[in-house]
Parts: sequence; structure tokens; C-alpha cells
Amino acid sequence: MFVWIVFAAVLFLSLAFLFHHPYFFQDVHHVLFKLKLRRLVRKYYQTNYTILDRFFDVVKAQPDKPFILFRDETFTYRDADELSNKAARVLLHTGLVKQGDTVALFLGNEPMFLWLWLGLVKLGCSAAFLNYNIRSKSLLHCFNCSGARTLIAAEELQDAVEEVLPSLSEQQVSVFILADRCTSPDFKSFKDKMNQVSSEPIPKNLRSHLTLQSPAVYIYTSGTTGFPKAALITHSKLWSLSLLPPVSGVNSKDVVYVSLPLYHTAGFLGFTGSIEMGITLALRNKFSASQFWDDCRKYNVTVIQYIGEIMRYLCNTPRKINDRRHKVRLAIGNGIRADVWKEFINRFGNIQIREFYGATEGNFSLLNYSGKIGAVGRDTYLHKKYFPYSLIKFDVDKEQPVRDSAGFCIEAAKGEPGLLVCEISMNAPFSGYVRDLQQTEKKRLHNVHKKGDLYFNTGDLLSIDEDNFIYFQDRVGDTFRWKGENVSTNEVADVITLVDCIKEANVYGVTVPGLEGRVGMAAVKLSEGQSFDSVDVFKHVENLLPAYARPRFIRIRSSLDVTGTFKHLKATLVEEGFNPNQITDPLYFLDEKDKNYVPLTADIFNSVTSGKVKI
Repeated sequence: MFVWIVFAAVLFLSLAFLFHHPYFFQDVHHVLFKLKLRRLVRKYYQTNYTILDRFFDVVKAQPDKPFILFRDETFTYRDADELSNKAARVLLHTGLVKQGDTVALFLGNEPMFLWLWLGLVKLGCSAAFLNYNIRSKSLLHCFNCSGARTLIAAEELQDAVEEVLPSLSEQQVSVFILADRCTSPDFKSFKDKMNQVSSEPIPKNLRSHLTLQSPAVYIYTSGTTGFPKAALITHSKLWSLSLLPPVSGVNSKDVVYVSLPLYHTAGFLGFTGSIEMGITLALRNKFSASQFWDDCRKYNVTVIQYIGEIMRYLCNTPRKINDRRHKVRLAIGNGIRADVWKEFINRFGNIQIREFYGATEGNFSLLNYSGKIGAVGRDTYLHKKYFPYSLIKFDVDKEQPVRDSAGFCIEAAKGEPGLLVCEISMNAPFSGYVRDLQQTEKKRLHNVHKKGDLYFNTGDLLSIDEDNFIYFQDRVGDTFRWKGENVSTNEVADVITLVDCIKEANVYGVTVPGLEGRVGMAAVKLSEGQSFDSVDVFKHVENLLPAYARPRFIRIRSSLDVTGTFKHLKATLVEEGFNPNQITDPLYFLDEKDKNYVPLTADIFNSVTSGKVKI
């Protein structure tokens, strides 16, 4: 009888505990799995086992398994090995690329992107992934800060390369165009040379110097100020990124669909994560809402990758009778709004959504493994113990953490937005930006909780609710996110002020109902004696800025408010938005059809906010 009483008591207490802590087992399982993967990376660290080594093992174990599905072509793991050998041999035979070099890749989503990266690592080299949307000064900046002396570009991007060719020629940069032949002596063809070389394995001694601390790739991020910065991704960091899919629930039988740009971390980890698990990847050259589900059915896709904009675009497509006729069971990504999340699963079926939080250059990530709509993760004792982080009070106006009388940061209260900072350690290193020590140091936060400690400043505000779910709130500093891209306000302002009629510009992001992220807007002060030349401004931003970075709204001001240290004040401008019914300053709207900045009338405002006009 006593035994039954004890059993009943234990059962009652267990049920009571689980009632108050319903996510306990999920929380523990997640932390244990992350610790297991950390130990795995440590083991790889000791043996210098890279993603390339994993690729070789998969090729040996399953050479005929489909690896890349692209359009109507299927490439097996053996094909990928042989084609990347050919790409490597072209570079080797030219004598222009040697062990330890960095080569810049300027192309869109296509299998050649993958063969080139694999081939470069086989040569003991690294790659810099250039955003194919950038042009002119931004393109030159990104190329130069990578330290590369060789550029490989897609044939359709040759015009963009020709714009900066004088500067590249002055630096004696070698430029390959992915074509069978080139008419210009300034370029070298590439594809014809691949047909002429052997597919035999590349000698291992060419990469014998590689360690897990060696650069694997440079991926660009806007950070918080200035031009895009090249974040160093070591082979160790690449392992950490590549293990996100298994943490999220991907298994060895899955087929992953990637329509995100490969030059982005999210797209590239879809590729390296597929190698890690030895699975098949269906690659799309560019996201298409109308073709998305047809592709998923065509390739028997079971896992998709997303950013918030993708999910919204899919929900906005006309409803079809076969919306739920697919095999997709899992979606991995970030930036999805709660209302879009609900609409997506209601319309397309009970697909598990694994929303994560992380930064390309960061040393920490969060994952919503419980499926709580709107959250990016959970705040638990175990997670914080083994992967230390904090949400600290942040003064938005002063753009710095709030500190107590002892000089230490103050943790944000439950429900209060706080700056996410993550401890920098051997387990969570921060490699920083290439050739930008000043910006690297800005991301390091000293003496956060005790003297001598060091944390990574994410530049993001998050909050924790009463149930310990973590939610993304906003970005701080001089960056906003639009169309899945980080837009540097300083870079856009630098470009706008090159126009003769504009003397000064303050760029920021404003919210538009129904849209993720923030839409670009610029408050400008005109040059003395000049009027606003709307056509010239349009031509200028169209030529020098990618589409996502072009300000959709322009506000003409007689003066621009600044701080005591001459930094532009944005908070009030952001709050005031772009409503012509409330703003007396002249307002303009970017009209792509008219190729002009047209006066922002009440009718245009209503059309934009109601969704009738797409931006």
C-alpha cells in the first residue's frame, strides 16, 4: 500500500511539474543535442575534418545518389566531385590561383557556384561571395576588402564587371567570365577550359595547410554602418552553420529546396548542410512564388528554406485546389510574421516551421523548436548556462547599453526589449570582419556582467515573455532589413548625396502595413539654390543601388536634426513615417513605371498602405 502511495505521489508531482513546465523535455533535448554537436565539432577540430572531407566521404559511400537537382538536370555526388575537380584544374593550370588565395565569385544560383567553391577548397583556397545585385562603388569595395586577385563572374553580369574594369585592371585583377568564349581581351573564358581538363582528383597536398581555423568563405553583411563588410567564415564556423538542419529536424531521407541566394549564409548552409547529411538539394536560380509549389512537387521536396518575405509572397498567390498536394513537412528560416505563419499553415498544411535567429558573423543562434507562433526560441537555464547570452537594457537615443553605478550592464526585465549579447569564448568565437578592425571592435562589448568579460553585440533587440519564449523586436543602429536584405543607411546616404541637387541625406526604414521589415526612406536637404530633380535622382539610385536599397520615399527638409556628435536623429522621422496627411514637408514616391520620384499624394499613400500598389 505504501508503495502505491509513493508511486501516486511521484506521478502527481510529475504531472504537476509538467503542467507548469510543458516544454521541459523539449528544452532539455534541444540543449543536449546542441552539446552533442559541439563535441562533434571539437572532434573535427582535432583531426582537421572539414566539410570537404565530409563531401569526399559521402561521394565514396553513395556516389550515384542525386546531390543537386537544377531545372531538368540531376547531378550525383560523383558528378559534383568530378565537375569541381575540373573547375579547380582550370584555375590551377592558369597559374593565376595559388594555395591560400581568395577568389571572388560573382554569380547567381546555379550548380557552377557550388563546383567553384568545392574546387577552390580542394586547391586550399577560399571564396568571397559577392552579392550579384551590387554595382559600381559597392562592388569594388566588396571585391577589394576580400583581398582577392581573381574574379569569376556569370556571363549575364559582364556589364556590371565592365563598369569597374578600369579599377580592376589597375590592380592587375584576373577576370574569368563563365562563358565558352570571350570577345574582350580583358576577360578570360572559363566553361570551354573546363571541357579540356581532366576530372581526376586534385592532389591532397595542395590543401595540406588547411585547418578548421582557416578561411572557408567570406560572406557579406551590412552590419550596422557603412558599406557591406566581409564576415570571415572559418571551416569551424562553417561546421556550426551546417549543423543547423539536423538541429532543426532534417533527416537523411529529406530533399531540401533552396531558392534563397547562395551568396547569403542561409542559402549556402542549405548546400553545406546537405553535404553534412548526404542528402539531395533542389536548387532554384531565383525565388518564384508562382513556381514554388510546382518545384516542390517536381523534386519531391520535403524541406524548404525561407525568409519572411518568401512566406508572405506564397500566401499572397491565388489559391489553388492543389495547395496542400505536396510532401513538404518542414520549413527552416527566419523573419516570418505571426499572422503570415498562421495563414501559411492554414493554407498549405501542417508544415512544421522552425524559425531561427542568428547572424552571419555572430557566435550564437536561437531556434524555435517548440513551434510557438512568432517566437525565435526559448530562454532556459540550461541553454543560458552552456551557451551564455543576455538581454540587456539599451538606450535607443544614445545607441548604447545602459550601465549601473558599477559600470556593468543591466539585464532587461521580462517583456522589455533588450539588446541581445552573447559571450565570446573558445566555444563561441567571433572572427570579425576582414580588413575592418574598427567595425570588428564595435561588435565586441567589454565588461558586461563582470570586469574582463567579453560579449558579441548582435545589434538586435529581443524580448522574453512570461512563458520564457524569445521574440525578435527590432534592429538598432544604422541598418534596416528589407526584401530579406540588410540595408546600410550610411551607404545609401553616401550614394544619394552624390546627386548635385542633394546636399545632405538621412536614410532610415519605415514600416508599411502588411509588409515585413522596413521600407527605405530618405529625408534630404537640398543644395543651396537647387530644386529637387526627381528624374536625375531616380536615374542615380537606379544605377548605383540594388533594388532593395533604393529609397521608396523621399522627404524634403529645410534642415536635418543631429546629435551633439553630429549624428543624424532618426527616431522622430521613423515615427512620423510617410503620411502626407500629417507631414507638411514635400514627399515623393519612387514610381518604377514612370522612372521618376513622383509627389506622394493621399491617393498614392492609401494605395501603398492598402496593398494596391506593390513596393
